[in-house]
Amino acid sequence: MNKVLSVLLIISLCSSTISEAQEYTFLRLADALDAALKNNPDVVQAQLDEARAVAAFKQTNSIFLPQLAVSYTAISTNNPLNAFGTKLQQQNVTQSDFNPEILNHPSSIQNYTTKAEWRQPILNLDQLQQRQAAYLQTEAYTWQTRRTQSYAAFEVQKTYAQLQLSYSVKHTLEEALRTVKSIHTATVNRLAKGLLQPSDVLHVQVQIAATESQLAEATSALYNISDYLSLWMGKPTGILYQTDTTLVTMPAEITPILPDNRADFKAMQLSVDAQDRMIHATRMSYLPRVNAFAEYMFNDDDALGFGSGSYLAGLQLSWNVFNGMATRHKVNEQRILKNKIAEQLRHQKEQGKLEISKTQRQLLDAQFLLQQQRTAVAQATEALRILQNRYAQGLVTTNDILQAQTLLSQQKLHYAQAVFQLTTTQLYLYFLTETSDK
Repeated sequence: MNKVLSVLLIISLCSSTISEAQEYTFLRLADALDAALKNNPDVVQAQLDEARAVAAFKQTNSIFLPQLAVSYTAISTNNPLNAFGTKLQQQNVTQSDFNPEILNHPSSIQNYTTKAEWRQPILNLDQLQQRQAAYLQTEAYTWQTRRTQSYAAFEVQKTYAQLQLSYSVKHTLEEALRTVKSIHTATVNRLAKGLLQPSDVLHVQVQIAATESQLAEATSALYNISDYLSLWMGKPTGILYQTDTTLVTMPAEITPILPDNRADFKAMQLSVDAQDRMIHATRMSYLPRVNAFAEYMFNDDDALGFGSGSYLAGLQLSWNVFNGMATRHKVNEQRILKNKIAEQLRHQKEQGKLEISKTQRQLLDAQFLLQQQRTAVAQATEALRILQNRYAQGLVTTNDILQAQTLLSQQKLHYAQAVFQLTTTQLYLYFLTETSDK
């Protein structure tokens, strides 16, 4: 028995030392939400996807803007056709160059060409449709980012409420530990008077050790949940956060109706619209294109020369009349992809309705459970008070009062869990029914 007492004393001292060594960082829910909306990894990735979509859209500005290219080319040839053409480009043809022998067997000739090319799109209807599709994709990614932010906010609020629950558990266990220790004091006093057996004291000491073990687990849970909260906020782990006592609540009354303008629904609908634009773009590739072009070049037999300047300018009307039915099959492929996205949207809405119905039922259950647990805590508190008075008079056993204290602790823990369940259910229902207006 002395060994048991020594071990229990060591555990108690260690627990007190650990408790005193803890350092807390106070964190408000508003600050946690602000950090998550800025630094959460999922939000950051969604913002990068949005920025990439914007960059892809800006690339379509090329259908309006001119294109200018400059090149420098050096060649050497004795090919009869190329050699004569090169002399023409250099404007260096003489009467002797028409000698059949020279025409058929020319000497090696060098040419250095400096050329500036200009291209100006005028009318490309398919590219206009592609530009509109790219713009719709940027809008889709914007709404997807908003939905990602909403989910990050939901997870942060839920984790914050879980951290509040853990502190409630810790405080309940600390209160239970104080109660058990007071029972231990009374039991030791009665043992000294010969009113109890040593086994009664041992039972209380075992209860103290069990409560201290639970308290240590509750402290570890605080660190684990704090690390998880740091992960959602995009901050380093290893910080133990202290929450405020205000429970997490919703900003307004929740309407349990699935909104059509929820951010993820709008993102998917915009993707469907973008795919529809791509179908139009592919179909319009059958239509003629009109583009202007011009170039100016210098041809010289000297590497640093800029002689023999000439230009070429024109307007091109091109029409891809038949491309082996590739366009038709591409339209079919795009139509199938559009139908797939539309079907995913329909299924996601149906799943959302089911989730709302299930969450509503869970909300009613959570409200009923909270009322029951509130009553149970009040009854268990009164029962413990009565037994403590009777225990002081020697009318009940140590086991009776320990059971009553254990029951009270359990009911308080169940009550805290009920509060957490109600809060998180409300949070999830709000997340499911959150509307997004631009």
